[in-house]
Amino acid sequence: MGTNTDITLQREAEEALQQSNQRKDDFLAMLAHELRGPLAPISTAAQLLRLGARNPENIQRSSDIIDRQVKHMTELVDDLMDASRVTRGLVSIEQEVVSVSLVVHTAVEQSRPLIEARKQQLVLDMSEDGGTVLGDRTRLIQVLANLLNNAAKYTPQGGRIVLKVTAREHEVDICISDNGIGMDTSLLPHVFELFTQAERTPDRSQGGLGLGLALVKSIVALHNGHITADSAGRGMGSTFTVSLPLHAAPPGARPLRILLVDLADDDEAIFSTALQADGHTVILCHDGACARAQASEQHPDAVLIRADQPGVEVYALARQLRALHPDRHAVYIALTESGQSHDKIIARGAGFDYHLERPVSMSSLRAILPSAHGGESGAA
Repeated sequence: MGTNTDITLQREAEEALQQSNQRKDDFLAMLAHELRGPLAPISTAAQLLRLGARNPENIQRSSDIIDRQVKHMTELVDDLMDASRVTRGLVSIEQEVVSVSLVVHTAVEQSRPLIEARKQQLVLDMSEDGGTVLGDRTRLIQVLANLLNNAAKYTPQGGRIVLKVTAREHEVDICISDNGIGMDTSLLPHVFELFTQAERTPDRSQGGLGLGLALVKSIVALHNGHITADSAGRGMGSTFTVSLPLHAAPPGARPLRILLVDLADDDEAIFSTALQADGHTVILCHDGACARAQASEQHPDAVLIRADQPGVEVYALARQLRALHPDRHAVYIALTESGQSHDKIIARGAGFDYHLERPVSMSSLRAILPSAHGGESGAA
């Protein structure tokens, strides 16, 4: 009697589990090192403060040390919190039309201090308008800033980083490449996994926790996009490409009746003129009474309300205007000075479909407005 059992799958599963456990062990050791790192200078600063009364310079120097190290520890804790959300599937995004150009320039602005500190050259290759995508502006900026910071950290002093944006028919590619230390082929399949990090070098002391790329992949996936990593090997640089679906206006969008509730300043006059130039009929109101009267008579397809103007209870007004024609689906857009998450939550609760931060990009607005279709509720 004999038996022949294929244990290949079982062995592969055991090896994968061992590798996963090893990465977690390495991560915990690195986390302990990263968290202990700031403690030594903080302890030194505390000792200097004891002598502060006799040496005022020590007080300032100690305060600066503590401030820097606390910020560093806060960033580490924030990374851990984000990683926890990823593993539990709790990462969520706000839905709005976002300008790719705005996301790119904001991410570059956030990463530029690190790039300049390392005397690196940043080359930006993109057209004036990279199109728009549907998603969370803050999270998309986080994705690109993370990739730019990674490129800077893994590229030697004086190196070169290129950010190229290529808009195609239905998709936009955002490619970040560098001439840094590159990656071994063995690392590429795991680069987006939690707790994965390339080997540190003396030139790259700001290692981080190896959580950023896992979070980046999760955020990109929530935007119905994908991200790839490529490297020709050690010393050959790395390339990360984020691909996102473009948010395009449907063809043949008809002219709309737009109710604009705003102050009569020059900016809004120009805004109204731009909408009219696109073929829309714009009804401009400066207060709630006018807005209610015009909405009752004109049955607007879209309602734009500036949410920070004095004398107008914006959220109550939005509910009142919706109640005038409950069987119609008009698109309600809040125009505000702030893009904070709590403002968006309040706006949605009041019945707004979109939340745009002023000054409003016309390309973002054009992408939203074609979704306004007169007729029965739900026709859109």
